[in-house]
Amino acid sequence: MVEGERCMTEFDAQVLADLSVLKNQMATLPGDGNSGRIAIIEGRVDKHEQSFQRAKGFAVATGAVFTLVQFVLQLLHRK
Repeated sequence: MVEGERCMTEFDAQVLADLSVLKNQMATLPGDGNSGRIAIIEGRVDKHEQSFQRAKGFAVATGAVFTLVQFVLQLLHRK
């Protein structure tokens, strides 16, 4: 072995492997370490809000149709 040159031990290899995993995980955690997770949660909340708005729109449309049918039936009944 040349002076100043070191063989990599099993421990060194494990540390480098763990560091590589950590670096990959840090790519999704910009800023304070929670922004990536918060962005994922925000996306899920947006999808739920969109579904809720669609359900509200369907309920309003169904109510309008029901009211219109009831109004027409009352007009026909009066004749």
